[in-house]
Amino acid sequence: MQQPQRQQRRTFLQHTAGAAAAAGMLSLLPTRALAQTPPPDTAGKAMGQLSMAEMSRRLAAGTLTSSQLVEEALAAIQNPAGEGARTFIQVHAESARTAAARLDADRKSGRPAASPLAGIPISLKDLFDEAGITTLGGSKVLVGQPPATRDALVVERLRRAGAIIVGRTNTVEFAYTGLGINPHYGTPKNIYDRATGRIPGGSTSGGAISVTDGMAAGAIGTDTGGSLRIPAALNGLVGFKPTQRRIPLDGVMPLSTSFDSAGPMAWTVEDCALLDAVLAGEVPRAPKVLPLRGMRFAVPKTFFQDELSPQVAAAFATALSKISAAGATVTELAMLEFAKAPSINPRGMITAAEAFTWHREFIKAAAAKYDPRVLARIKTGETITAPDYLQLQSLRRQFIRSINTAAAGYDAMLMPTTPDIAPPIAEVLKDDDTYYRINGRMLRNPSVVNLFDGCALSVPCHDAGTAPVGLMVAGIGNTDHRLLAVGAAVEAVVTPRRTLAN
Repeated sequence: MQQPQRQQRRTFLQHTAGAAAAAGMLSLLPTRALAQTPPPDTAGKAMGQLSMAEMSRRLAAGTLTSSQLVEEALAAIQNPAGEGARTFIQVHAESARTAAARLDADRKSGRPAASPLAGIPISLKDLFDEAGITTLGGSKVLVGQPPATRDALVVERLRRAGAIIVGRTNTVEFAYTGLGINPHYGTPKNIYDRATGRIPGGSTSGGAISVTDGMAAGAIGTDTGGSLRIPAALNGLVGFKPTQRRIPLDGVMPLSTSFDSAGPMAWTVEDCALLDAVLAGEVPRAPKVLPLRGMRFAVPKTFFQDELSPQVAAAFATALSKISAAGATVTELAMLEFAKAPSINPRGMITAAEAFTWHREFIKAAAAKYDPRVLARIKTGETITAPDYLQLQSLRRQFIRSINTAAAGYDAMLMPTTPDIAPPIAEVLKDDDTYYRINGRMLRNPSVVNLFDGCALSVPCHDAGTAPVGLMVAGIGNTDHRLLAVGAAVEAVVTPRRTLAN
């Protein structure tokens, strides 16, 4: 399929850090700089072009309306040449228009906005309960089950903040792989090299494409082993996985209660910070401006840099050089503690045991309705014994303590989000061995952060016009606010600026 005209013309231009950024002063975020000087031929467009923060400023100034944003989002979703049909499982067109009209009327009458998110279209992964809707988890298994009786707590918070939920986005069935493949509702294509058709990354696949294609300004998803950061990295977005216990999971379909977390994807760190604050029940505000000069970054050599593809290795090395040139201390360390990572959750045993517990009765009743590859992964949990499970949980607690000690004294750790760029969908589906091998590689790096119960951002770090590559900025648990501020400083020097080609 041919992509929408707006997406056809979107390109990435390399963001060049100025002298102030090199000296450690945080420059304006890439999309904010774009928003202040939009090309003449896009002056009337906002979705896919402006950051959420800039949308909020224009809504407050009266130069943009929520109804305009919603109509642009719905037009992108409904474009027959686009990815909308594969990106959304359900579209809330009527309720979105009604909410937008109400918020526009409130602004005209002088009523203050509930938050910076008020009137901005947001997509919601099909794992979050909405009252009156059956949460399907990207599956056919739950079709016909009773609808949710109330919104998930984070959905309640989004609505109170004035965010407009435009629809429910596609996901890997029950969020159980990092590739983005869904045989039931289709697989949305990566924003890069759409003619080839590359994986979007998963499991929050639809969330990523909803943002890249201007169907939503931000996306809410989950991250059990990289499900926000993988699609963010593969599509040139920012994805944030918070410390697990920071965001309530009430009303969110579980995959693994030990590792599940909820968080945002958007074009910028600032936008992710605004969304994250609302999800956490905090007052949304931009990250504190911090200078890169004087920051200390640890770069683990163990595990994370093994067998990187040439594109990822080159982008990662360039990103480290830019961060160092901006005045930060970048230190490569062995950090041998990470060598234990594969033994903490071998073959996903903890994840599988917890997933099988939830799915056991559904599998008995409707195993044939599952994606066979997802079902195979879930069923590995059937044979895991209680002693094995408890022993792995004990090893995990020790691992968390060891990483917290090793990371002490550093502002963050830096590593590639994924070892590869997005492969073609056809290659992934070639056979089961290829599918599981590529899935394992995509999950390898980001899942370690879930293992040590940390928080992490993926920020784009590729060269303009090349395949998107993510740089993971990771911290130990409960350092979320600091990490977002550090991530914003890193973003300012490594992330390409977005604009439109003439």
